[in-house]
Amino acid sequence: MAKNYFYINFLLAFIFTITTTAQDSKQLPKPQDGNTIEGLSIYPNPVMNGKIYISSKNDLEKEITIFDVLGKKVLQAHLVTKELSIPDLTPGVYIIKISEQNNSATRKLIIR
Repeated sequence: MAKNYFYINFLLAFIFTITTTAQDSKQLPKPQDGNTIEGLSIYPNPVMNGKIYISSKNDLEKEITIFDVLGKKVLQAHLVTKELSIPDLTPGVYIIKISEQNNSATRKLIIR
């Protein structure tokens, strides 16, 4: 009986080791950050005065798209300067997508 108990424990330990190793190898690779905007800064966040300032290391022209939490596009703008006026947006949480050349980034934007 003790001999069978040893073999059963050995077999269970072996199966557990194989299962954990197989699960570890199935992990997806992390996405690369090769297409983000270098030196991106969005301020103030939360927004209280209806204006936000968006700057980056290169300060090139940007395409700005703002979505509500349901994914509906609420604003789209082409930005040449750093200042973006958003007085018509109601207080809440939004997603802002900034595109500059071939790079893009998304951030959470809070309006109070």
